[in-house]
Amino acid sequence: MIEFKHVFKSYGRGRNILSDITFRVTAGEFVFVAGPSGAGKSTLLKMIGGLEPPSRGSIEVNGQRLDALSARARPYLRRAVGVILQDTHLLYDRSAINNVLLPLAVTGLAPDLARARARAALEKVGLSSKEDMNPIELSGGEQQRLAIARAIVNRPAILIADEPTANLDRETAHRIMSVFRDFNRVGVTTLIASHDEALMAEYASRTFRIDPGKFTDLAGRSTK
Repeated sequence: MIEFKHVFKSYGRGRNILSDITFRVTAGEFVFVAGPSGAGKSTLLKMIGGLEPPSRGSIEVNGQRLDALSARARPYLRRAVGVILQDTHLLYDRSAINNVLLPLAVTGLAPDLARARARAALEKVGLSSKEDMNPIELSGGEQQRLAIARAIVNRPAILIADEPTANLDRETAHRIMSVFRDFNRVGVTTLIASHDEALMAEYASRTFRIDPGKFTDLAGRSTK
């Protein structure tokens, strides 16, 4: 499903942010990526999502070699990978449902079917009653759930999220994590970057830890 082989990442002539990373994630795993700020957690997730290329090494995601993928083919890969970044990149000039519809705009899906799928995604994250609201009218937790709805509307095989519970209260954090767990339980491979040790202990089936110059694959609790 996801395989890194001797992957390095640097920007320009700067030092390597990630050095000689090798791992394999099989379909249906729930993996946390831990580590201090600046260690490369976000960069790792962006590479899985095809948003950043490796400087060296090979990356295979969902049967495709990302390091050899053409720019034209990348949008098709991203249909299989739902991405939620720290900055949710919601558009405040349109409604919640129209934000969720954005990933479907390039699929050629009939408008009525696209709207039905967007509504199903909003229902899944508990925002059915707020589809006509502007994202700026939503709370921080609701905005995170809206970003999740947008990420899952294409029914991806892989879901990745960068600090999706940062700065949220515990109740909201657990509500958001329960959404990820529900998708993982039906087979969606899930990777989440987080610094929250309690969430990792409760939800992770496996944990990667990234420290400057070091990558560790730790054993975690099985998701039940």
